[in-house]
Amino acid sequence: MSPRRDRPVPRRAARGIALMEALIGVLLLSMAALAYAALQARGLGANASAMWRSKATLMAYEMADRMRANPAGVSAGSYGNLTSAVETPNCGVNSACSTANMALLDFAQWRTGLAAALPNGTGVVCLDATPYDGDGDGPACDGTGSVYAVKVFWKERGQASRLAVPVRP
Repeated sequence: MSPRRDRPVPRRAARGIALMEALIGVLLLSMAALAYAALQARGLGANASAMWRSKATLMAYEMADRMRANPAGVSAGSYGNLTSAVETPNCGVNSACSTANMALLDFAQWRTGLAAALPNGTGVVCLDATPYDGDGDGPACDGTGSVYAVKVFWKERGQASRLAVPVRP
């Protein structure tokens, strides 16, 4: 007996199926690539925000160190109400500063550094019983209490940000 040969089954012309599978695969891959790009963009935004906060923290602690370097100025109350831009005193490099002028020099140099380091960066130093309030337009320094507040303000992506560091020199 010879093996039975079936009659060949005519194939239907299936055209375009492989092309549809390829198009769906490309569509899925492109959606995954877009999702990955969005994730990367969100991560970069969070990284930039962390960088600004780190710079603000370093600048706030720099002012606290300046205050600790001038204990006579702190005792005299020279750092008690530094809330607006001051003219840089003509002392420090070539001539000696009084403790009050040293406080003004510290504050002027610090604010210049804030403006350079942070977007729309500014800051205040004051006596404040509630150091964690206020904003760039109104720092809310009440002049009471025994804690100095070093407040740093900046804007990132159009949104106001604040960092406050209480200092007991």
